[in-house]
Amino acid sequence: MSVVHPIHGGNLIWAASQAGCSPDRIVDFSASINPLGPPESAIAAITAHLDRVKAYPDPAYTQLREHLGHFHQIPPEFIWPGNGAAEVLAWIARHLSQLDATYLFAPGFRDYWRSLKAFQARIKPVQLNWQATSCPLPHPHGSRCGLLLNNPHNPTGQLWQREEILPLLEQFAMVVVDEAFMDFLDPCSEQSLIPQIAEYPHLVIARSLTKFYSLPGLRLGYAIAHPDLIQQWQQWRNPWSVNILAEVAAIAAIADTDFARQTWDWLPPTRDRLLNGLRSLSRLNPIPGTANFLLVEIDGSATQLQQTLLQQYQILIRDCLSFPELGDRYFRIAVRSDRENQQLLQALAHLLS
Repeated sequence: MSVVHPIHGGNLIWAASQAGCSPDRIVDFSASINPLGPPESAIAAITAHLDRVKAYPDPAYTQLREHLGHFHQIPPEFIWPGNGAAEVLAWIARHLSQLDATYLFAPGFRDYWRSLKAFQARIKPVQLNWQATSCPLPHPHGSRCGLLLNNPHNPTGQLWQREEILPLLEQFAMVVVDEAFMDFLDPCSEQSLIPQIAEYPHLVIARSLTKFYSLPGLRLGYAIAHPDLIQQWQQWRNPWSVNILAEVAAIAAIADTDFARQTWDWLPPTRDRLLNGLRSLSRLNPIPGTANFLLVEIDGSATQLQQTLLQQYQILIRDCLSFPELGDRYFRIAVRSDRENQQLLQALAHLLS
């Protein structure tokens, strides 16, 4: 059976089929996952609670919401766990579909389009000029419009300041901010709107625990929103979206402050070394970013480069075909360990020379 070309990163089965090797041989730069994890505390929590899989999870996720509430210093009633940020964003998209239109940035994460289209939402794209010194945010035509953006932005890594987004809450009927990569910024740099959540009943924030803590296989994310919104969304979905092992791993991971500090100390210098290495190569124009990935413009075909890297080096990069505005002129790579980053740079130097 042939494996269809993926639209997301991290598809090691497809990559192995292209490279002619087993999936565990692939060095994966296509999924922006923290290479320092998973935290040992999360693995220990999973092991210690294996016997709990014979019982159903608490459908209210009381303990998980309490721990996340303490973590963010907000009431647990404002937290809605889900099967990855993708699930909570799908139900948020259903809510947005009830508005006159939803503004989306282009390029942008393709799952936003897919989720909104599934509920017949009207979408108004806003072209993002990520190479400009600043990018003005959209102004809606009418008062019953929504805005969905991610901060830091995927795939460019651009970070909007909190003060840039707050005025939009006066202009849109609902503002949804996907902060899936915000936890990669240390507390002195991050621009989360979580502290403002109680002031704005129409503000919704989506968070992921899988990227920072390197737990994508467990599928765990959550929305932060007014309890009235959460109560409505809860009526739409099936119970038990989050399994018990994901729940206990999340509780352990967010309490692991040593792991968080290690990540914040590791990322900026490692990303800078990778950025400078890419800048030294011909035909590449890497875009500086604030997250754990880099968008790279190439003078040539990114998909051809992806294929060659797989076949000759078993290295997987993320093509940008799912971002129509970028197409075959860009690829995205995760920041991985210095050893792996150097392995990628050496392969690129050989192929682009």
